[in-house]
Amino acid sequence: MSDNQIDSYKRRFLGQSAAIAGAATLGGGLVLTSVARARPADQAASSANRWGLLIDTSKCASDCDECVKACEMEHGWGRGSTDEQHSRPEQKAQWMRKVTVRDRATGHETSLPMMCQHCAYPPCVDVCPTGASMKRDDGIVLVDKHRCIGCRYCMMACPYKARSFIHEDLHDQKTESPRGKGTVESCNLCVNRVDRGENPACADACPEKAILFGDLKDANSDIARRLASEPSTEIRGDLRLDLGVRYQNI
Repeated sequence: MSDNQIDSYKRRFLGQSAAIAGAATLGGGLVLTSVARARPADQAASSANRWGLLIDTSKCASDCDECVKACEMEHGWGRGSTDEQHSRPEQKAQWMRKVTVRDRATGHETSLPMMCQHCAYPPCVDVCPTGASMKRDDGIVLVDKHRCIGCRYCMMACPYKARSFIHEDLHDQKTESPRGKGTVESCNLCVNRVDRGENPACADACPEKAILFGDLKDANSDIARRLASEPSTEIRGDLRLDLGVRYQNI
C-alpha cells in the first residue's frame, strides 16, 4: 500500500471518529435529550440558530411571578421540591427569580425576571475544569450532571448569580430535567421544550406576553424583527458577553 493510500485511510478514519464523538457530545450527552428546534432526534444542534429571549419589562408587574412558577413546575425545583423543604434560604435553588432594578439617578424601579443569560462567551464555560459547563452550537448554555464535580467555579464566575448548588437529596425528579445532589444547575432555556419546537415554559406562562422567545439569527423571526426595530438592553453589557437574553424598557 502506498503512502498516499495510508494517508487517505487515516483521514477517513479520523473524520469518522470525530463525527461519532461530536454526535455523542451534541446529542444525548448534553442534556439527555435531542437537540435543535422541531428537528429529527438524530440531528445535532446547529450554529445556524441562536435561541434567545426578549423581555419587555414594561409589561412585567412586580407582584407577578407566573414565569418563575412555570419554571419550577417544568423542571421540578423550588416550591414543592424535596431540597426546598430542607435547604436554608440562601441555599435554595433559583433557576429563575424576580429582581428589582433601580435607577440611582431617578429612583425609578423596574421589575424583571433574571435567569442564565445564555452568553455567547459564557464565563462559566471558561472556568469549568471538567467541561460540565458547556454551550451548544445553538447558543444554549447547559450543565452536564455526569461531568459536574461541584467545584462551583462557574457560580463564582457568573455575573448574574444565575447558578445554584444542590445541597440536599432529591426525589421525584422530572425525567427531562435531571438534577443531582452535589452538582450545579441553572436555567437551560427549557431545552427539552425547544428541541420539540415549543416555547420555554416562562414565555408560555407570562399572562402579559412580556417574554418573547425565538431565533436571534433568523431575520424573519418575531424576536429578530423586534430587536432590529426597537431598543433593547443587555444586563452588564459592558462585559461584552453577547447575551442571548435582552430586555426592553429598563
